[in-house]
Amino acid sequence: MSAPTLIIGNKNYSSWSLRPWIFLKHYHIDFTEKRVPLFEESTDAALAEYDSDYKVPVLKDGDLIVWDSLSILEYASETYLDHKGWPEDREARSVARSISAEMHSSFANVRNELPMNCRKQFENIALSANAKREVERICSLWRKCRTRFGAGGEWLFGDFSIADAMYAPVALRFSGYSLPLSGIEADYVSSILQHPAIVEWITAGKLETEVIKADEI
Repeated sequence: MSAPTLIIGNKNYSSWSLRPWIFLKHYHIDFTEKRVPLFEESTDAALAEYDSDYKVPVLKDGDLIVWDSLSILEYASETYLDHKGWPEDREARSVARSISAEMHSSFANVRNELPMNCRKQFENIALSANAKREVERICSLWRKCRTRFGAGGEWLFGDFSIADAMYAPVALRFSGYSLPLSGIEADYVSSILQHPAIVEWITAGKLETEVIKADEI
């Protein structure tokens, strides 16, 4: 059986692509990577065959096409890890699913005001009141999960989970925009940044030459 193919966007910018990519890497799930630069003249043609509304990431496993980061994470957990991508404890698993869903559907101001950009380090970013509230909400979730469920390891629920994959790009954003962090949230960002797969992703992102002007604030 051949390895699945993960279709991703630019590593410098595509936070949604990073989520399943780091999960597959962390769990040593074999896959082929196909990078499609975004917002290029060739982008839509390159993505048309996947029926994902021209969006990344996409996982192609044989004849099956799975799109949307959270759906890909769920599929990988079910198919390759016997559902171990979520915490084993029922209560922890419920919270992990809740915070992952919140990341998937919320935090629009953080996304807009702090776009992921691995090549740059920003200083003195002035956030809107709504973005500041979202940053504090994210930090409070990290503190809650690490305090309540994270005694078994350095991740939100001890072992690395889908929730960590969902929040990894946020940690990159918080670091890249030099947000003042302390305590549990600072330690968590450090753990994400030191993950070998994240180091690999950032290194590759810095070597890319494409520029998406909207993310070069």
